[in-house]
Amino acid sequence: MANVTRYIGLSLGADLCWPICFEEIVKRARLRIPYQGDTVELAVERVTIEPFDLQQPCRYSVVIDRLTHWYHTSREWIKKAVILNDLYVLNNPWSVQSMEKQTTYCAMMKLGLPVPRTWMVPPKAYEPHDDLQPTLERYARLFDLTEVGQKIGYPLFMKPYDGGAWRGVSRIDGPEQLRAAYEQSGRMLMHLQKAVEGWDLFVRCIGLGPQVNVVRYDPSAPLHERYRVDFFFVDAEEHQLLRDMVLTINTFFGWDFNSCEALRAGGVFHPIDFANACPDSQVTSLHYHFPWLVRAMVRWAVFCAVTGRKMRQNVDWAPYYAIAARDDLPYRDKLRAYAEIADQRLETDRFREFCATHLSHLDEVVIDFFATAEAKDAVYQKVASLYPPHEVEEFTERFWGAIQFWRKTESERLAAES
Repeated sequence: MANVTRYIGLSLGADLCWPICFEEIVKRARLRIPYQGDTVELAVERVTIEPFDLQQPCRYSVVIDRLTHWYHTSREWIKKAVILNDLYVLNNPWSVQSMEKQTTYCAMMKLGLPVPRTWMVPPKAYEPHDDLQPTLERYARLFDLTEVGQKIGYPLFMKPYDGGAWRGVSRIDGPEQLRAAYEQSGRMLMHLQKAVEGWDLFVRCIGLGPQVNVVRYDPSAPLHERYRVDFFFVDAEEHQLLRDMVLTINTFFGWDFNSCEALRAGGVFHPIDFANACPDSQVTSLHYHFPWLVRAMVRWAVFCAVTGRKMRQNVDWAPYYAIAARDDLPYRDKLRAYAEIADQRLETDRFREFCATHLSHLDEVVIDFFATAEAKDAVYQKVASLYPPHEVEEFTERFWGAIQFWRKTESERLAAES
């Protein structure tokens, strides 16, 4: 039996709080996992940005990537490491690069998910290009924006086809607002999407591997209050439906980590925003839900690293499309069938068995860690990077209090289940 060290790399941008917590929890867990005749230990490193030989070795088994959706050097390093070194990365860089919201809307419509009616309109302004003017003169048909709005129906939302941090999103209640928003949209290529009226619940579901956390969400609140601390706002079947929806979306695009927004109206959950393959992971927005995210990251990264899980480098949509084409299956049954594919691809049963066998002490480690000075300092560092000096102490205590409430409720939950 050999002692083996598997390395987990963190490819980071402006992230502060969760990497500190991730590193410390892995260290405190003192993992020595027997696997296939070896004893596997885990080490965590932060991936640096530097020149690289395309054939250089890669020491990492897994990389959690928070950077390559916008930073090309890291993206290309990760792509070469996946191809040449069998790296497992969260998330698939080719899929993240190509699957913007336009693609995800089309794909989930194809699978029958109740995505609201959506149109794309040409941009108001264009990047300069030698062939721009003749192209527009020959092929850009004049259109009546008011007529398009009428066909979709008000209210509607105008938002960029590729999304990102609520950039350029406008609620439109009539033709004048539509024209004004379009005039101000500049070079952004925009969607017009019918608003879901009469909704009684807005959720954001965080999916990480087979793990899904369904959170009540309030997009009208300040950022630090959008993720609500509410309990029992969906029943068991609704929770299962949302889990099935999230894992269907994630595995369809080859993503391990994503967040999905849905609105419930008339008992139906309408997915409205589900191409967030670099989800918000900061304590300043997640607060109470932050420890869940860090623990889920640790579980999935350790499982993938220890078992040598192979990354699905290419998406395979055919099994989903075969189910979508079945006229004999109602929507809910199709969604269950999609989720069965998802659980197979994510090795859900194997993951749960692994956690029960090798990570049974992780809950206690996480709960204990989030009472430490190191954890509070991670919160402080993130708050200090975002808030004005006179608010740093107030919001540090606010977020820290939410984490302590999580520790209390999580301890009670685990005690009830034991």
